Amino acid sequence: MNEFQAILTKYWGYSQFRPLQEEIIHSIAEGKDTLGLMPTGGGKSITFQVYSLSRPGICLVVTPLISLMKDQVENLQKKGIKAMAIHSGMSMQEVRLAFDSAAWGDFKFLYLSPERIATERFRERLPQMKVNLIAVDEAHCISQWGYDFRPSYLRIRELRELLPDVPVLALTATATLKVEKDIQQQLNFKSENVLRKSFFRDNLAYLVREREDKLQYLLQSVQKAKGTGIVYVRSRKLTREISDYLRKNKVSADYYHAGLTAASRTKKQEDWKDGRTRVIVATNAFGMGIDKPDVRFVIHLGPPDSPEAYFQEAGRAGRDEKKAYAVLIAAKSDLLALKKQVEKAFPPVDVIKRVYDALGNYFQLAVGFGKDQILDFSIGDFAGRYNLPITTVLNCLKILQREGYLELTEELDNPSRVHFQVERDDLYRFQVANASFDGFIKLLLRSYSGLFQNYVGIDEDLLAKRANISIDVVYRFLNHLNSHKIIHYIPRKKTPFIIFTRERLEIGRLKISKENYTDRKNEYQERIDAMLRYSTSKLKCRSQLLLEYFGEKGSVRCGKCDICLERNELGLSQLEFDNIARQLKEYLHEPCLFEELIFKINHNEDKIIQVIRWLIDNGKIIHRIDNRLEWRQEV
Repeated sequence: MNEFQAILTKYWGYSQFRPLQEEIIHSIAEGKDTLGLMPTGGGKSITFQVYSLSRPGICLVVTPLISLMKDQVENLQKKGIKAMAIHSGMSMQEVRLAFDSAAWGDFKFLYLSPERIATERFRERLPQMKVNLIAVDEAHCISQWGYDFRPSYLRIRELRELLPDVPVLALTATATLKVEKDIQQQLNFKSENVLRKSFFRDNLAYLVREREDKLQYLLQSVQKAKGTGIVYVRSRKLTREISDYLRKNKVSADYYHAGLTAASRTKKQEDWKDGRTRVIVATNAFGMGIDKPDVRFVIHLGPPDSPEAYFQEAGRAGRDEKKAYAVLIAAKSDLLALKKQVEKAFPPVDVIKRVYDALGNYFQLAVGFGKDQILDFSIGDFAGRYNLPITTVLNCLKILQREGYLELTEELDNPSRVHFQVERDDLYRFQVANASFDGFIKLLLRSYSGLFQNYVGIDEDLLAKRANISIDVVYRFLNHLNSHKIIHYIPRKKTPFIIFTRERLEIGRLKISKENYTDRKNEYQERIDAMLRYSTSKLKCRSQLLLEYFGEKGSVRCGKCDICLERNELGLSQLEFDNIARQLKEYLHEPCLFEELIFKINHNEDKIIQVIRWLIDNGKIIHRIDNRLEWRQEV
């Protein structure tokens, strides 16, 4: 057993790595900058965690997903591994203390949101950190052509200049060949080095069903399927409505979206993971960091807006390598809505400027001020105050973010936090002088450890139950201790944040570049078109369509998707079908009589007839009024 396997067994209890994990670890161990492409659920985080634990020093992990960051830190801490996270939901004092701890406190992992890299405090403390690896999670975010580009990710290049001898591991589940190249250029790889696992999923059957009565088909599918599953929908409102519909029809179901409290989300996740809930109906907020290998089906009610998103979400089915299904149920209205999505996602430039100007007024920021300010943001309140649709506001903010004017964090549910600001001797003197607080202080110290070293998350409800007092009395104690500077108490807050990465500009100086508007709009149109092709194709294997999008050419038919199953019923081999279809397409560039085709194509007549009938049934060949056949051109 080598050192990496020993660490894997000690902390994770596995005797063997999954495919590609060990290859990536050895690549970093040789000092090579590495881009690891692993499908959802492939165990990306284990690669940098195992490597870093095998070396002295700390691993810097850059990720944009605060919720995932917090989950991974929590999981590492449960294993007895010292890890911490620094993100935009923390106070300046918390950040200062965390950076000091990372520099002097023997931590193994420091998770950072990308905007933290530019801060003065981080630059001051970085020389004291013995960094053994820079891990970049969700690495497609650094690519201009990635579907979720974040300008703050470009800051990672500065880390390379500050730590020239530290290798970089970039990880993502979905990247086209164009994005792969761009990631390596943006991260200044010393030489190209991509390690990838094929995106082909042998155990996953992709199915597309065009149904106007989507709910009825969904219910039939869920009732017929075995095991647990996920149903993805496009809005928070639909999560509740559809889970209610399933429950009314005696299906164990619950709903999930980012607007729920952290406690509620955790409970729903655990109920589903442990089998108490069979089906979870969710927005795309569900799934990140949730490792449930025995998901038997993932159903989408309507297509998402990119093959990347679909592949990642559908890929949560069948991680145990057993048979599973990824089903897309789409009505004609869904496909029409998807076609209109491009115009919605890219509002007119004058609307974007209006939103930016309104944002400055909303926060009462003067022109020339606001740089690096982190501000609580209620998108609903803002949209209502300025009479703007929420989706328009959100899409404008995404464009302003790509342009580098601001950062919009995900909605974050931060628990209340406490840190003792006095030494133990001073605290004892305060307790003696203020006997009425003595019992509560002792309760705090009994309930939570590390209060003198770091900010610690607390639960006011739990404290109230343990002390047998009301929650209001707990708040009163905490606020009183805070006012006497015995503790620093940060009450729980649930909100997204806006970070102004530049000072507020006059509206006339605000520039929306061709790269971040027109070029990105064209890229988005290409992703929408690819998703529409996947959703409406009647001829090509679903798996092949996805693999070709991600650059895997020449893959074989999967034999399991709805297209392949229909073809299999013809009794023709893939080679025979494809050969006949190719010749038909070649000869039908002009309308042709059936008898002429039979004469031209060198193949068994019965088999030619079967293929022609199949292509007519699936809309690829048109049977005209004049009895001629014509190949339908792609629209």
